[in-house]
Amino acid sequence: MARFDLPPEALRTYRPQLAEPTDFDAFWADTITASRAAAGADASADAVDAADAARTARRRVATPMTSFDVDDVTFPGFAGDPVHAWLVTPHGADRPLPAVVEFVGYGRGRGLAHERLHWPAAGYAQLIVDTRGQGSVWGTGGETADPHGSGPAAPGFLTRGIEHPSTYYYRRVFTDAVRAVDAVRTFAEVDPARVAVTGNSQGGLIAIAAAALSDGLVAALPTAPILCDVPRVLGLTDADPHVEIARYLAVHRGAEERVLATLSYFDGAILATRATAPAFFGTGHLDTIAPPSGVYAAANRWGVRAEVVDYPWNGHEGGEGAHWVRQAEWLAGEASA
Repeated sequence: MARFDLPPEALRTYRPQLAEPTDFDAFWADTITASRAAAGADASADAVDAADAARTARRRVATPMTSFDVDDVTFPGFAGDPVHAWLVTPHGADRPLPAVVEFVGYGRGRGLAHERLHWPAAGYAQLIVDTRGQGSVWGTGGETADPHGSGPAAPGFLTRGIEHPSTYYYRRVFTDAVRAVDAVRTFAEVDPARVAVTGNSQGGLIAIAAAALSDGLVAALPTAPILCDVPRVLGLTDADPHVEIARYLAVHRGAEERVLATLSYFDGAILATRATAPAFFGTGHLDTIAPPSGVYAAANRWGVRAEVVDYPWNGHEGGEGAHWVRQAEWLAGEASA
């Protein structure tokens, strides 16, 4: 793969000016307030905690693992819809624990609980969150339905309901992410003041949204997030999943203005400005799925301190296991009691 994006020195200072909707903050505040209300909570933090504790179901799962405890969790997401997750905790560890809420990549679901043990092995409670409507493309499955319909769409998820922000698929997904943070803070084994969010690719974008739309997180660790600096990346790469939007526009001629207006509510580089917790990004400079300029657009517009780890000769795989070691070392400092 040849280099196709900005050179490293340009990436480090790349901070695009993006058009933000005038009602951006009101849109998200209303969306999240309505979904919390659907679970029976008013605007107060205590009411949210009490309602979520009452509406969140947990069931201990028997596994062959002796070093970890696993709970099958269902919590209320967008509009109160049930969202599934795994809570994995180190067996016998002192409580309360710092927690990592992890969002998964495009097309996969939460899978099986034993597949992602790196964070609990490092002493964290880990909530692995399903992505509604996904989980049937790769991995080992998902269980969360998306009961809300949308208009015509290209195959995939990026164009579902894309003609208006109120119907767009990721409105529901991002709200689920905020509600996952709400839910994990109600667990007795979790320190609510030491919750971080993370994810790769689509999961990285969802982690950015959770960091922008939740209060009091200790850190965000997005790697190779998609849908960042949308006006640029749509014309820069023809790789999935961004090409789904190009396919849609190729058929729905004249819809570009409406589509870009919708996406501005969900652009990771716009959401990034609302983040209040420090961030630790990762990017591969040969990544055609989540181009590095999009990653840097989000990092350089981050609301507080942000750091980017570069992998000059890697694509969407980025740093893989090597990057997790760097994440764990960084987060240990941020989440220390």
